[in-house]
Amino acid sequence: MSIMSSKKIGVIGSGTMGSGIVQLAAVSGCEVIMFDAVESASQKAVGKINATLKSLVEKNKITQVDADSAFARIKVGKSLEEFIFCDLVIEAIIEDLAVKKELFKKLEAICIPTCILASNTSSISVTSIGSACKDPGKVIGIHFFNPAPVMPLVEIIPGLATRADITNTATTIIQSWGKTTVLAKDTPGFIVNRVARPYYGEAIRIYEEGIADFATIDWAMKEFGGFKMGPFELMDFIGNDVNFKVTETVWQQFFYDPRYKPSLTQKRLYEAGFWGKKTGRGYYDYSERAVKPEPIKDEATGKQIFMRIIAMLINEAFDALYYKVATKDDLETAMTKGVNYPKGLISWAVELGFANVFKVLDDLHFIYNEERYRPSVFLRSITFANTAKSQ
Repeated sequence: MSIMSSKKIGVIGSGTMGSGIVQLAAVSGCEVIMFDAVESASQKAVGKINATLKSLVEKNKITQVDADSAFARIKVGKSLEEFIFCDLVIEAIIEDLAVKKELFKKLEAICIPTCILASNTSSISVTSIGSACKDPGKVIGIHFFNPAPVMPLVEIIPGLATRADITNTATTIIQSWGKTTVLAKDTPGFIVNRVARPYYGEAIRIYEEGIADFATIDWAMKEFGGFKMGPFELMDFIGNDVNFKVTETVWQQFFYDPRYKPSLTQKRLYEAGFWGKKTGRGYYDYSERAVKPEPIKDEATGKQIFMRIIAMLINEAFDALYYKVATKDDLETAMTKGVNYPKGLISWAVELGFANVFKVLDDLHFIYNEERYRPSVFLRSITFANTAKSQ
């Protein structure tokens, strides 16, 4: 057992993400304390983890000995004070800055000085969370993707005050759990939740304009883009409560940049409680007798839909690269391993041709006269440079 895998880990929150992180850490050899303000929720989560481990044994993914050992390393904490000797504490609670800041203030007062305090936030500023602590240098973002034991990617997000040694140690620990890490700048949405926004937002916009229905748009992205799930299927899988709130947060944190503007269509679904598969209804009806609508498989329309959405995604990736949110390699890795894109967006731009992608965006910008469609300055400069070379 490595030094990193024998670390003592604390996890706050027993929901899907929290329990997934607990399972991952325990299977990786760590002693884990899980705490939830509602103790019964923790006990329920432990039961689910035990059932998952048994299922993994049945599928020959792990041995019975390993499952028993992992489960024995999990403890349900009755108070935050039990985190006192943890090497790393990861919070996976509600996406509310005030609540997180209050929690981190308490954790700093309880935990040993060398303990790394991490947030699994998907969209809230790590710098803002860390500002609640006397020593914000030991606060970092460690963003897992759902389900945490399965998804290979983890975003590591140092805040403005995070020390380099904390970033290095956190990265080493997460990599020792078998995860692929990418380093992200502390900007709204980090890498994945920023770059992926057009996959949802532009798909909804196309629907709102009456160009195509949900099923047709989903079909187009799978047929011509090779995506495993269309945008509406994916939003229903993620949960429209989660997806809408992330979109809203990113939009607000970017000072209401129209590129990230949420849609009324999704807001109404959120308000109605139509959150997708988990509630039985979202963009699609998941009730027992529901019949899934058939797409209109028109090739010309399908290709138009695909090019519009992929151009917006590529534009966002180039903007993130231009503003040094992450390196090119980390951007490509994040999108292929974090949200299972068929290929990295920078590579996709090369394949489609910079000029073709730019023309789609430039045409949309001209037609709608909206800043939503403004081409990234980086994509524009590369396109013009390539055009000049060919002349």
